[in-house]
Amino acid sequence: MSQFQKGAAALNALNSTNEGGSGNGMEFTSFKSGSSFKVRVLGTEDLIRFYSYGIYKKVNSFVAEKPSKMNDKGFPVADYTPWDLAWKYYQDLKKAAADKGDSKAEEKYKEEAAKYRVKERYALGFIDLETGNPIIIDLSKKQAQAVYAVITKFEKKLGKVAFELSKTGSGTSTTVSLTPFIDMEEDLTDKERENFSKYDGKEFDMKLFDGLLFEADEKTQIENLVAAGFDISLIGKSLGAGSTNEKDDEEINDGDLPF
Repeated sequence: MSQFQKGAAALNALNSTNEGGSGNGMEFTSFKSGSSFKVRVLGTEDLIRFYSYGIYKKVNSFVAEKPSKMNDKGFPVADYTPWDLAWKYYQDLKKAAADKGDSKAEEKYKEEAAKYRVKERYALGFIDLETGNPIIIDLSKKQAQAVYAVITKFEKKLGKVAFELSKTGSGTSTTVSLTPFIDMEEDLTDKERENFSKYDGKEFDMKLFDGLLFEADEKTQIENLVAAGFDISLIGKSLGAGSTNEKDDEEINDGDLPF
């Protein structure tokens, strides 16, 4: 887990203005649009930041066993993973199309590049008051920033206030909110209030984040690219051999990035 930032270190990244196999058995709690949970927040540092790859309904999300080096905007700049190379392949084509004034091709390559681009994500820990058990929710940076703004607003009252964590909308209009309950006597059941109280004075178990994410080695990442329909020979990769791309580990400057 050394590649993942926890607590205060993750918060520094969350609060920045830049855009851009487990032993414990813990998994992300399903949090689809229309979902809501009554939760207790135990602290202001119950989160990790990670960089995720994957394509919806094609390749399940994963993190790289050996992550690439990122710039402050969250773009890979060195030690590229196979998925970074696929992203860069289409980014280079996009830039070439833009230079030629071919807007149709530029848009096409932009959409292809987006499939393989690494995504900055945050995992936040809560206590589910219905079950009394810890849960971990996977959020985008924008969603996590919205939730964390509420947590910091109520930082001094976390031991007295329960919240509703909910998700609504779809696609780019998806919204995640954390809303405090005004009257816990009225808004929570006896069991939920009991589950709230049993965590008095306790901290979130940060070990629950360990092993939460599937870490894919290079071979698995290449197999995932094939499953996604990408021609791996375009980036000098094959399923039975190593890379033939001499630029895999080449460092580049921000100014060289095609965006």
